[in-house]
Amino acid sequence: MRVEIWSDIACPWCYVGKARFEKALAAFPHREQVEVVHRSFELDPGRAKDDVQPVISMLTRKYGMSEAQAEAGEDNLGTQAAAEGLPYRTRGRDHGSTFDMHRLLHFAREQGRQVELLDLLYRANFAEERSVFNDDERLVELAGAAGLDADAVRKVLADPEAYADEVRADEREAAQLGANGVPFFVLDRTYGVSGAQPAEVFTQALTQAWGERSPLRLIDGDAEACGPDGCAVPQN
Repeated sequence: MRVEIWSDIACPWCYVGKARFEKALAAFPHREQVEVVHRSFELDPGRAKDDVQPVISMLTRKYGMSEAQAEAGEDNLGTQAAAEGLPYRTRGRDHGSTFDMHRLLHFAREQGRQVELLDLLYRANFAEERSVFNDDERLVELAGAAGLDADAVRKVLADPEAYADEVRADEREAAQLGANGVPFFVLDRTYGVSGAQPAEVFTQALTQAWGERSPLRLIDGDAEACGPDGCAVPQN
């Protein structure tokens, strides 16, 4: 079974939702037969790379809330994250473009290191003091910690077209599936789960999707085939 997860590094609920999903998956009896694929989604597409601002300022401007409301929201997120064992800085974080990070995640997927890089990017953005925005060397450092070659990472970052099509394809697909926010989980292209649901909801979705998988329908015949005992050789 395949589970696809659309998410963004700048999305705190994606950070929390990933932990909740993984808690459900760890207890799922068929977890070894579940393939998890992470897909790209930008909360702020088209944002300039050098357009970086404090999270609190972004929240007040984008959503029209007061500074006190924005801080209360961050405090609530910090509590939610802590409940999942995740570190979360409620003050002093910033917000910017995640496009380059998504490009690197596609590169990392080719190298078999996508999950490692994703976890490091989340932790760096939500728990560490140094920003991940508009700082290529910071991304190189994190990619290196994920097991990727630093020079290869620099080449990807230096070419704005590298893996750009893959990011945009993921985003178009999300729109086609009806995802207008993240995290968004799709199980075997049959069930969709929106938001950072409790682990129990993910458990239910995994169980239901697994139980309703279509069994293979075999069209049998007399055609020759190869098997464990070798290949049948037609006799004249």
